[in-house]
Amino acid sequence: MLQQNSSLEPVTYPEQEKQSIQELERTLKDEDSPAKLVVANGEQITIPESVYQVLRKVVHAMASGHAITVVTQQPEMTTQQAANYLNVSRPYLIKLLEQGEIPYITVGSHRRVIFEDLKKYKQQRDTERQQGLQEMTQFLQDEGFYD
Repeated sequence: MLQQNSSLEPVTYPEQEKQSIQELERTLKDEDSPAKLVVANGEQITIPESVYQVLRKVVHAMASGHAITVVTQQPEMTTQQAANYLNVSRPYLIKLLEQGEIPYITVGSHRRVIFEDLKKYKQQRDTERQQGLQEMTQFLQDEGFYD
C-alpha cells in the first residue's frame, strides 16, 4: 500500500536494482503501444498515456542516477510552495511577485500563485538562462578560450 509522504524526500534505488531499472528504461523507450500493468492476480490494466509518460520520465531519471521527488501541484500555490518549486527563497519569490514578474492573487491577506503562471515563468527563466550560456560560450569561442 502506498503511503503519502508529505516531506519531499528524494527516492533513490539500491544498487542491486540498477540493472532492472536500466532494463525497464530500455523497454519503455522502445515501446510505442499503450503499456499494461499486470497485477498479482494476473489481471491486466492498461496504463493511461499521461501516467505512462510520467513513468518513462521517472525511470529515465533513475536510470541516469538521479534521485526522484514527485510533487503534486494544486492550481493555486502558497508563496512557500511556489518558492520551493522554483528552488528560490521565499523572500526572493515575494520580490518577483512585487516586481510583477509573476502574477499572483490575494486570498484574504495571503498571496497565492497560480501554478500555470509559475510554470510559464520557470520555462521563460530557463530559456533565458540557456540562451545566455550559449551566448557566453560563443563569445569565449570567438575570443579563443577553447583552443
